[in-house]
Amino acid sequence: MAISSMTGFARCDGAFGDVAWTLEVKSVNGRNLDIKYRVPPGFEAAERHARELSKARFARGQMNLTLSVSSAAAQTGVSLNRDVLDVYLTASQALVEEGKATTPSADGLLALRGVIETSGDDRTELDEKGEAVLAAGLATLFDRLKAARDSEGRALDAVLKGHLIAMAAAVERAKDLADQQVDIVRERFTRRLDELLPAEMKDTVEDRIVQEAAMLAAKADVREELDRLTSHLEQAHALLDGEAAPGRKLDFLAQEFMREANTLCSKSAFIELTQTGLELKAVIDQFREQIQNVE
Repeated sequence: MAISSMTGFARCDGAFGDVAWTLEVKSVNGRNLDIKYRVPPGFEAAERHARELSKARFARGQMNLTLSVSSAAAQTGVSLNRDVLDVYLTASQALVEEGKATTPSADGLLALRGVIETSGDDRTELDEKGEAVLAAGLATLFDRLKAARDSEGRALDAVLKGHLIAMAAAVERAKDLADQQVDIVRERFTRRLDELLPAEMKDTVEDRIVQEAAMLAAKADVREELDRLTSHLEQAHALLDGEAAPGRKLDFLAQEFMREANTLCSKSAFIELTQTGLELKAVIDQFREQIQNVE
């Protein structure tokens, strides 16, 4: 099952009777499914339909839904605001007397803000037939949003799998270096003892030296972390390929990736392994950023 993004936009419009309507919805990432509505008075029933339809299609995402309506039957009146017009006339006359302007035309005055006022009743009631039409429009709207989110999800899936491949390559490089890590730690310990202990003392503490060398080698061994990283990578691939709305689980796995990578870097005893660990962390950061948008 392909993953879906939480980002998308959809639009749908139509009409019932003499009422034209437009629906728009914008979706971004969110921890849960949450919808904010902007609907005109009398159309509150649209919110109930939107909740039911969205829950049937989505698991997560922050959505903003807007419904706009207009009625061809709305009666509109036009009137002249003489108070506003007088203010403009007084100001223009003063400018004319100062020689800073010419006498304004009637068309110019009527075009000024506030001179012409319109009034009317745009309120529209949502009857049973209109509600059914709007519910169908909402279904179309959310189907289009789902298609948009699925399309972006397919692109996101390719990006995430690319990150997983890059992580796996870094883990394999680290595994090749892991055996060197143990040998390097043991060699450094032996060399340091040669510098600090006289030759005649080594025989008396040989067993202790062997124990300490073994303990240091065990602490420096990163193969356990690398094995866990390999297991986590397999789980991530399985989530991307087989589970609906895997975003939260992928986020948890990303945290586990980073935990193991941090341990790898802290245990590293030579520059090549440290560099590999840092490269791994950089890819994990990119992966974590991308999965914030996975449903």
